[in-house]
Amino acid sequence: MQKLLVIILLFTGLQGFAQKQPADTFICPPCGSCDTALYTKPGTCPMCGMALVRKAAYKPAAKKLTICFYLQDGVEALDFAGPLEVFSYAGFNIFTVSKTKQPITSQGLLRVTPDFAIADAPPFDILAVFGGNAGPPSRDAEVISWIKARQSTTQYYFSVCTGAFILGRAGILDSLTITTFHLSIKDLQTTVPTAKVLAGTRFVDNGRVITTAGISAGIDGALHLVSKLDSPEGARQIAQYMEYDKWVPGQGLVLAKSK
Repeated sequence: MQKLLVIILLFTGLQGFAQKQPADTFICPPCGSCDTALYTKPGTCPMCGMALVRKAAYKPAAKKLTICFYLQDGVEALDFAGPLEVFSYAGFNIFTVSKTKQPITSQGLLRVTPDFAIADAPPFDILAVFGGNAGPPSRDAEVISWIKARQSTTQYYFSVCTGAFILGRAGILDSLTITTFHLSIKDLQTTVPTAKVLAGTRFVDNGRVITTAGISAGIDGALHLVSKLDSPEGARQIAQYMEYDKWVPGQGLVLAKSK
């Protein structure tokens, strides 16, 4: 009799426990203040509009890396604005740096005030450089020395378009396979003679260094980096939210997954 009573109580308790368990949980991929909200069915986030993903299947990076966007006067707007949108939706920490804190002008129209100058820029995990009047910073001894001085603490380098010339002058691209804006392939090959500069390639991932072709290719490279450091599902959701249907995962040249 006592055994029967124990079995009944145990069964009843298990039933109650099962009833209290939450249904399948969905979340919004990292993009801002709505990331902590939980939902019981698929759909779109009512706050940001991104498609919800199953929480159990989504595996974000253990640490959100910090990205330094180095911007020079005359920088191409889409070169940095496209990747900026990708990385911000992925929840990465982003700040902007220029040689000084004086406002710069992008393409003669958009004024941008850098967060920091190279003299007081905080530590970062990733350095991103961009095209558009990239010649002056690539030949500026102070800027190049600053990049070299941060090599021991920089985990990844990311260039868009002719921003590759900045990394090239700093010795970051020596002996690597790289790419840049299609009209600058020969010039970059001359600048970095030990490198192999590819045309017709959206991006090249050397493990620690990712270079992309011009302008819109920077979005492809940024999505690839999110996929690599965070999750493929997170990158897919970001591309979908941005309505960027040009991105094809794996379209670029991946020579090393890590380094």
